[in-house]
Amino acid sequence: MKFGVVAFPAKKLQDVANSYRKRYDPHYELITPHMTLKDAFEVDENETKKLAQGLEEIAKRHKPFKLHATRVSTFSPLTNTLYFKVDPDPGILSLHKDLHTDFYDSQTKYSYVPHITIAQKMSDSEHADIFGQLKMVGIDHEEIIDRIHLLYQLEDGSWTVHDTFRLTGDDQ
Repeated sequence: MKFGVVAFPAKKLQDVANSYRKRYDPHYELITPHMTLKDAFEVDENETKKLAQGLEEIAKRHKPFKLHATRVSTFSPLTNTLYFKVDPDPGILSLHKDLHTDFYDSQTKYSYVPHITIAQKMSDSEHADIFGQLKMVGIDHEEIIDRIHLLYQLEDGSWTVHDTFRLTGDDQ
């Protein structure tokens, strides 16, 4: 089965992200706006309970963190993806590191950039046009994230929550 670990922002930010995603993101119907903490990875279905227990232990080691979306940015020229940039809060970076240290698939393809995708898979000209517009609009949203979510992918490609874990920082 394919799993991933994410943090969901408040509905207010999700609504803003979705106002762009429904037009510019072909994955709009597959997943709710989120900040990825661990990219998709494969785990045998029989290991699901062990996976959840491991994630519970990680969540106990981390306190809630601040999510501050500060502007619209892009991964261009790598990909024509637009996103709300999230400040790299030490809590986010520490949690991301923990999720990639001896926890299932520890490999990462790219350097970690905390973000919430709002548009992707656009043509070069559409990307340039939309980025120019959204750069001027901007974003400034701040909230505290106190839980993370283990998602799994369904057969139709959509993602759904398998389990939710509170960030308690109990083990520190």
